[in-house]
Amino acid sequence: MTINKVVIIMGASSGIGEATAHLLAERGAKLVLAARRLDRLEAIQAKHPEADIVIQQADVTDYAAVEAVVKTALDTFGTIDVLFNNAGIMPTAPLVDGRRDEWQAMLDVNVTGVLNGIAAVLPIMERQQSGHIIATDSVAGHVVYPESAVYCGTKFAVRAIMEGLRQEQRENNVKSTIISPGAVQTELYNTISDKQAAQALHEAQTEWGLTSEDVAEAVVYAIDTPDRVSVSNLIIRPTKQQV
Repeated sequence: MTINKVVIIMGASSGIGEATAHLLAERGAKLVLAARRLDRLEAIQAKHPEADIVIQQADVTDYAAVEAVVKTALDTFGTIDVLFNNAGIMPTAPLVDGRRDEWQAMLDVNVTGVLNGIAAVLPIMERQQSGHIIATDSVAGHVVYPESAVYCGTKFAVRAIMEGLRQEQRENNVKSTIISPGAVQTELYNTISDKQAAQALHEAQTEWGLTSEDVAEAVVYAIDTPDRVSVSNLIIRPTKQQV
């Protein structure tokens, strides 16, 4: 299966973003990969010497940086078919701890980061009368559980924003998709400041969680659907996950 599309991945340096980049490179997509860790992007690029891959350092909370990535994609390939907003963080703690800095960071990355991507690319897709915007959401965007109220709130917000995008842009042939994984074996646990809780989550993910490649396959499935098909939401849980 060849995917002849231009795809931007924000948050491409690890986890689901990295796995999706590898899979799309193998299937012939033209890629613009962005993240804060340039060395990680260089490693992905080096693994696919025959692929069309452009890399650029960017922080999704910085709109100018996101806009620059979109400009690079357009200048290099002349069109943008897909934007995958994948960057996210997940510090968890009870609300009573009052970790306002962590709350703000989650809002900045998980919500404003998605909005920055939409703002930068949507006018282009509207002019093209085609495009696809994807965001990594979470099972936490559908259910709420203790010690994750703010994280869940950010993911509920992404779900609402992306549904609004679908409704507003359906006549312009711009599709929206959220990918909502359960527990995945990624580096996301490193964003939890409580190291004991982080280690417990990491052990659970390692024991029975999804792999990043499992989720990447779902992303690529959504990307490869024909224009007439819009996959609004894919919830992907490990078989053993309760929530």
